Amino acid sequence: MSDAVKPDPSDAALELEYDLDAPPAKVWRAVTIPALRERWLPDCDLADAEPESSIAGEEVRYRLRDSEPPFRESHVTFRIEPNESGGTRFRIIQQACDLSTKLPQPANSNCCLMRAAA
Repeated sequence: MSDAVKPDPSDAALELEYDLDAPPAKVWRAVTIPALRERWLPDCDLADAEPESSIAGEEVRYRLRDSEPPFRESHVTFRIEPNESGGTRFRIIQQACDLSTKLPQPANSNCCLMRAAA
């Protein structure tokens, strides 16, 4: 029996891209100003209401948390750039957080050097 972790297809990044009529500055405000963001991405869906990282006017990243068990977390990145028609190309990239760094490993796992005392 192997303890190798098999890839979970649900951990693959989900990428969506939209062309919006609104100018990039307006879309940026909608994803970064809490009162505006709250209308479509409520604080209760976020692990932390503050962004994890941000490049002003171009990209902002938040951490999301599922509302039901097992309460998995993911990163969601919003990328904003002007499109050819004067509007905005809006990309949403969601990727599951690395669970192996957050969850405790079982004491009797074959991959650990220490074993549980009996």
